[in-house]
Amino acid sequence: MKEVFSVCEKAWSGSPVQFAWQKTLGNFLAVTGGDRAVKIFDRHGQKKNEISLPGNCVAMDWDKDGDTLAIITDKSSTIFLWDAITNKTSQVDSGMRDAMSFLLWSRVGALLAVGTTKGNLLIYNRQTSRKISVLGKHTKKITCGCWSTENLLALGGEDRMITISNQEGDTIRQTSVSSDPSDMQFSVMKTDERVSTRESTVSVVVGKRTLFLFNLNDPDNPIDLKFQQPYGSIVSYKWYGDGYIMIGFSQGCFVVISTHIREIGQEVFQAHNHKDNLSSIAVSQSLNKAASCGDNCVKIHDLTDMKEMYAIINLDDENKGVDQMSWTDDGQLLAVSTRRGSLHVFLTKLPILGDACGTRIAYLTSLLEVTVANHVESELPVTVSVEVEPSFVAIGVYHLAVGMNNRAWFYALGENNVKKLKDVEYLGTVASMHLNSDYAAALFEGKVQLHMIESEGLGAQEERETRLFPADDDKYRILCHALTSDFLIYGTDTGVIRYFYIEDWQYVNEYRHSVSVRKVFPDPNGTRMAFIDDKSDGFVYCPVNDRVYEIPDFSPTIKGILWENWPMDKGVFVAFDDDKVYTYVFHKDAIQGSRIILAGGTEVPYSYKPLLLYNGELTCQTQSGKTHNISLSTHSFLGNLKDFGPDMLRQMLTQTLMLKRFSEAWEICRLLNDQSCWNELGKACLHHMEVDFAIRVYRTSGNAGMVMSLEQVKGTEDHNLLAGHLAMFTGDFNLAQDLYLESSCPIAALEMRKDLQHWDRALQLAKRLAPDQMPFISKEYAVQLEFMGDYVNALAHYEKGITGNNKEHDEVCLAGVAQMSIRMGDIRQGVNQAMKHPSRLLKRDCGAILENMKQFSEAAQLYEKGQYYDKAASVYIRCKSWAKVGELLPQVSSPKIHLQYAKAKEADGRYAEAVIAYEHAKQWDSVIRLYLDHLNNPEKAVDIVRETQSLEGAKMVARFFLQLGDYGSAIQFLVLSKCNNEAFTLAQQHNKIEIYADIISSESTTNEDYRSIALYFEAEKKHFLAGKFFLLCGQYGRALKHFLQSPSTEDNLAMDMAIETVGRAKDEALTNQLIDYLMGEGDGMPQDAKYLFRLYMALQQYQDAARTAIIIAREEQCSGNYRNAHDVLFSMYSELKTQKIKISSEMATNLMILHSYILVKIHVKRGDHMKGARMLIRVANNISKFPSHIVPILTSAVIECHRAGLKNSAFSFAAMLMRPEYRSKIDAKYKKKIETMVRRRDTTETEEPTTACPYCAFQLPECDLVCPSCKNNLPYCIATGRHMVRDDWTVCPHCDFPALYSEFKSMLQTENVCPMCSERINVVDLKKINDCTEYLKLQDEDQ
Repeated sequence: MKEVFSVCEKAWSGSPVQFAWQKTLGNFLAVTGGDRAVKIFDRHGQKKNEISLPGNCVAMDWDKDGDTLAIITDKSSTIFLWDAITNKTSQVDSGMRDAMSFLLWSRVGALLAVGTTKGNLLIYNRQTSRKISVLGKHTKKITCGCWSTENLLALGGEDRMITISNQEGDTIRQTSVSSDPSDMQFSVMKTDERVSTRESTVSVVVGKRTLFLFNLNDPDNPIDLKFQQPYGSIVSYKWYGDGYIMIGFSQGCFVVISTHIREIGQEVFQAHNHKDNLSSIAVSQSLNKAASCGDNCVKIHDLTDMKEMYAIINLDDENKGVDQMSWTDDGQLLAVSTRRGSLHVFLTKLPILGDACGTRIAYLTSLLEVTVANHVESELPVTVSVEVEPSFVAIGVYHLAVGMNNRAWFYALGENNVKKLKDVEYLGTVASMHLNSDYAAALFEGKVQLHMIESEGLGAQEERETRLFPADDDKYRILCHALTSDFLIYGTDTGVIRYFYIEDWQYVNEYRHSVSVRKVFPDPNGTRMAFIDDKSDGFVYCPVNDRVYEIPDFSPTIKGILWENWPMDKGVFVAFDDDKVYTYVFHKDAIQGSRIILAGGTEVPYSYKPLLLYNGELTCQTQSGKTHNISLSTHSFLGNLKDFGPDMLRQMLTQTLMLKRFSEAWEICRLLNDQSCWNELGKACLHHMEVDFAIRVYRTSGNAGMVMSLEQVKGTEDHNLLAGHLAMFTGDFNLAQDLYLESSCPIAALEMRKDLQHWDRALQLAKRLAPDQMPFISKEYAVQLEFMGDYVNALAHYEKGITGNNKEHDEVCLAGVAQMSIRMGDIRQGVNQAMKHPSRLLKRDCGAILENMKQFSEAAQLYEKGQYYDKAASVYIRCKSWAKVGELLPQVSSPKIHLQYAKAKEADGRYAEAVIAYEHAKQWDSVIRLYLDHLNNPEKAVDIVRETQSLEGAKMVARFFLQLGDYGSAIQFLVLSKCNNEAFTLAQQHNKIEIYADIISSESTTNEDYRSIALYFEAEKKHFLAGKFFLLCGQYGRALKHFLQSPSTEDNLAMDMAIETVGRAKDEALTNQLIDYLMGEGDGMPQDAKYLFRLYMALQQYQDAARTAIIIAREEQCSGNYRNAHDVLFSMYSELKTQKIKISSEMATNLMILHSYILVKIHVKRGDHMKGARMLIRVANNISKFPSHIVPILTSAVIECHRAGLKNSAFSFAAMLMRPEYRSKIDAKYKKKIETMVRRRDTTETEEPTTACPYCAFQLPECDLVCPSCKNNLPYCIATGRHMVRDDWTVCPHCDFPALYSEFKSMLQTENVCPMCSERINVVDLKKINDCTEYLKLQDEDQ
């Protein structure tokens, strides 16, 4: 709260003062202390008068209008009257002989009541000067009293009586009270049934403790309200609202009670506002506030919510505390007196006066102070002290104007100072004023005076200095006006809005409205103007095109309108009333045309007056002389968007789109990243014709089609044409058509309707815009009507579509005519048209229509003419026209038609033709049947059965052979037809079971069939066959038993089957049974070891198989069958390798020696004696493994070593041959030569070359297979027998054994098989291996 002034006179010092505000106006404050004088101050603290008194002032009071102040003193019987208008004092003799103690003016008339210390009463009429003396009204001093609104006077005195008198002084009611009365007031109590609002209740404080309520209508039942002891005594109380009483207590509490009969005595609210004491309370109904004072502070509450503390005023310098307080009637000023004799006046409510020009605002901050501020441009506020309390304020670009009544004071606003320019008097009381940079416009008494603020004094400008509107001959009154930088705009009582262009000093625009215009609100540029008319409707007027747009949902309580000052939001404005602000948006360039929409509403606190709108922020002026910024709810997106969730962001997106804030909408869409939001933004851009931004949006959302469409129309200059395109893109086709028709290219409407296939609309447009297109549109419309089943109109439009000069188009129309004619029943006409028409498809379609109409003959003709032979034949069949069917048959591909024809021919007994037709129909059973039954051609039937595998056909052939007695063939075809039981029975009957068995074993059949055959052979003692079929049906025990019983002639095959049986059975007992048989446990005759080997292989017992293989190989070696021995060991080696089982060194060594022996023959055959000699040396060193051929092998070794130049090795082997046991066995051909070699010993020997060990790279002889360095067994080459080397490595593609790449390749030039596995190898399949590490690891694992 701002302190306006304070008064502290020396004469009052140390004692409390009395004071009284002038009623109604509140312009004067009368103050008196202990100085025998009453001082009159104006509301700014200036002393206006001082009334000297003969004694101390006892009481003073202002009359109801505030014109007269009455004063009485303790030393005189004179009443002093001060006139506020004339500033003069007069005196009235009361005629009373005793001292006066009480004084009070009537609330409704010019009556003054004066009471004396002895209880006498004087009623003085100021207007008539009549005095009524009433002696003995009370027996003792009158201390308190009050007037009612009906001029009843209630008085209380020290005689403890309360009297109610009329204005003549007659007592009409009286009652006694228990103690001294004080603080008497008239009021209205709350009742359930309120008949009138007459003040019928007198309230009075009795004995400082009790509140006494005396109802004049119920005098016998007064109410005594007592309060809690801790509250202390009643200091003061006030009635307010609907029968509520606020009471202040001495201990600092103040309480609100209700006087409703049901609630009486109940505390509605209670607060302990002051710690030590409370001295006074005050209520301002106009402010809706209540105040209490005590200690050294004043606390102010809001009456609507008592809990809310509105303000606290601390008087820290007042050490004795505060005393009394009182508000002016209008609530603007609150006066507080203190116990030390000072008086403080505070501003509690300012007149809300303010104005804005651009972003600059001027507003009243004190009674004589105006503040000019520009928050937007961050200018420091400037305070201007003014000479009078203004009733209006106006701000311009460079000036400030304030004024009251018919005067205005102008101030120039400099950068750092404010200079008073002048004051101007007008011809009437100024209602409002507006300024621009040079001119001021004042509205008074239906006229506007436009004048320059700072006159330049140039002669040429004199006529431009001032002008009064309207001119003398105009008979209207101006009700409102506004001033922009270029125009004076005003509205009149006749509904005319006129624009006066200051630059040219003439009217430039006029708009006539239906009713008078109350208020006008131009936007900052003056290009749009909102106005409110006499019906409280709102409109926006655009002087550029003279168009008016009604503001939707416009509340009749709207007080004013503010346009958005932010340059980017030109179309936004707000309309405000006392408690709400409504945000509107004027959409100028929308595809539907210009319109206004309501974007939303924002609550505004009570008594806030909006002054300025900038970027969604509303600057409001408050009663306390400050400004407060409110963010509009429609602009919530201006905060930090990342703080909000998706739902809130979607609401904000809607706001931004309504306000055309596309950049903010873009950010919201980016955060939401939702396709529907991007689409919504894109649609809004199209709606507002923001094509470039729409392209950007659709490109981001990935809508390439829309981007391409917009790119094509982007440069369109014709507004309506562009709007039409955009309306079409948004799907509003009717609007698009209207816009196209208003544009420079109306044909676009027709093109759109054609593209949309709205052919009926397109026809209407074509009639007007492009008659030459009508035939083509008629044709399209006819197609659509045909699809919808409207054949009558379709036929009409097909006929209209015939041009006579466009062949392709006319053919379509004629085809349509043909089809529609048939559908309409004009079959002859339709068929003739179709026959003439070149289109095959038309003939097919017309044929289909006729077929559905059961007109088979015409349908078939059309099908045939159109070369749809299948359909034609089908329809001819329905007509039973077999001759026509036969003619068409070569061209018919449908099996169904061939079948129908075949049946017909068979029925006629023409079997040869029927067979051909059945064959075309792929009905093989019928073909077989005819060949067997009618055409006597079983060979053909058999061929067909074998080819088609037909079950039914096989049965027929079987029956045929059965009739002929050819049981073998019958059995074969019965099995083929899956009739196994019949075939088996037939085979049994005719002793053809073996034939049946042969057939059935080659077919996939059931175990039951195999079992039947096996039992048959078992009975016949045919053990091998019985075993074979028991094996097939899974009865392994019986199968093994029969195989072991098979005669020796079948021994080999039977033994193989027995091994297979045990291998499949995986049964230990059967395995042991077979092993016992092979070992000869039963008959003492062991079987060949190869069977045991095969058994172990079948049982996957690879270790046992390996041992057996070694034994077999040894036997084969002993028998001289080295190749067999080699193959047995190789197959075993390969199997073990596949199963990843470790290979024994014995097997590996035996295989290596046997393979070396086999290589000898290959090398000798190829003439490579050195390699042959080296291998023979290896074999001869292991000669014990070749007992059957010791001498021949040693002989060969001697010869080959001699040939290869290995004389020493030849000598050593020759010496072995000279042993007695071998000498006699030497071949005579070589004997002499070998003997000579022994006698003449030659020890020369070609040294063996060395190569690197593949493991450790140690150099060792190339035929050595153990490295002396790393002790590894080295892999050997299957082509040469030498050990492998890393850089010349390959493997056989079949057996995966290693070989030296160069040697193997060379060998394959003459030999085309692998020496190890004997598989054929193409030299191109041989691949050199650069990294042999994997093979060396495998070699290690094998060992």
